[in-house]
Amino acid sequence: MIKPTIPKGTRDFSPEIVRRRNYIFQIIRTVFEKYGFQPLETPAMEDMSTLTGKYGEEGDKLMFRILDNGDIIEKAKQAKDNKELSSLLCGKALRYDLTIPFARYVVMHQNEIAFPFKRYQIQPVWRADRPQKGRYREFYQCDADIVGSDSLINETELLSIYDQVFSSLGIKGFELRVNNRKILSGLAEMIGRPELLTDITIAIDKLDKIGLEGVKNELEERGLDKISIEKIEKFLNIQGGGEEKLAQLQALLHDSVTAQKGMEELKEVLFSGNIPLQVKPRLDQTLARGLNYYTGIIIEAKAPAAVKIGSIGGGGRYDDLTGLFGLSGISGVGISFGVDRIYDVLEELNLFPDVVQQSTQVLFLQMDKESLPIIFPLLQKLRENNIASEVYPDQVKFDKQMKYANKRSIPFVAIIGESERAENAVSLKNMQSGKQEKIPMENMLNHLKAQL
Repeated sequence: MIKPTIPKGTRDFSPEIVRRRNYIFQIIRTVFEKYGFQPLETPAMEDMSTLTGKYGEEGDKLMFRILDNGDIIEKAKQAKDNKELSSLLCGKALRYDLTIPFARYVVMHQNEIAFPFKRYQIQPVWRADRPQKGRYREFYQCDADIVGSDSLINETELLSIYDQVFSSLGIKGFELRVNNRKILSGLAEMIGRPELLTDITIAIDKLDKIGLEGVKNELEERGLDKISIEKIEKFLNIQGGGEEKLAQLQALLHDSVTAQKGMEELKEVLFSGNIPLQVKPRLDQTLARGLNYYTGIIIEAKAPAAVKIGSIGGGGRYDDLTGLFGLSGISGVGISFGVDRIYDVLEELNLFPDVVQQSTQVLFLQMDKESLPIIFPLLQKLRENNIASEVYPDQVKFDKQMKYANKRSIPFVAIIGESERAENAVSLKNMQSGKQEKIPMENMLNHLKAQL
């Protein structure tokens, strides 16, 4: 007998977990819709040519490739090396994120889209990562993106979306960190190694995980000399408030036109007074987000310090993204919510409302077959009035039906037996208080509306 299992880094979701996840999805979706974003879905798989080279070297390694159908043995014989073998056998991959597929969609449908185009997307993505707490191989992303507009108003709106969603979920102590990839480009220019921008950002992006010494070691491994690493260390060690940091960055990177442009953009977003947020975004020059396609402001949402999870969202501007597919001049900016990590935060901080667990609100017990012609019209009436109701399908012992109601956390049990039929009434038991009362059938709907 084969013992049933699931792949590492994936999970089954029980009904109560799905309800909690749907609670998160619904709040995010509602905020997206309020800000004018339109829903979109793309396929689970994309052509390898669509995905490769867009996420950096490490991203390419973490893609789940899909083995093509056909005579793979003959195809394998034609390969000269592992890279060619991969391209011959695997022409498609599961999507790594939602942004690149979105850019592909925009290019393919550019003549149908009214720009600026604001879309949101809530779908799973897959990464061949090492599974651990808060990091899964299959997980959902909730993205909101705007393409076809250069305005920094878009960045302020996206920061406001983060603020509203996390506040609506009851999360306190979250952080919004902001930087600009132009500043990091200026840093690479300052040390005379602009061609190593990706290597530098990948190393800096690990600062929280491996510490400063670990970053310095990785920079050395990536080909930077001691003097360059010392300059990067000075950059990383800049402290103070937002405006104080900007002043130090301007002094350090005064020769870089690119970096100065990035700082002007940060000033407009952070200090213009246009964002009435509950949590003020914080300038963090160490924020790198090691994906190749970011070109401007980058954003990261961090979980409260009490929860050791780290990032629960992130995004930024990617002006050149659609150019990868032949459509140049289309600016874009977007953010993503890490729903699986947000779930873990809400669970650890006990922030899910009790009502989220409820599905059925009223369970009719089946006392005898004679009551069924009475129960079904009552069920229909309750359902028409948005009161979730069901009847226990089998005529079994009373205790078994009551245990079922308790296990399902159903708040009310309705009983119609011989005495209730004689009085044209229903006995209604509140499963929380234990109170049971007999009420006329015609009053049942109003009575429940007052209780629920």
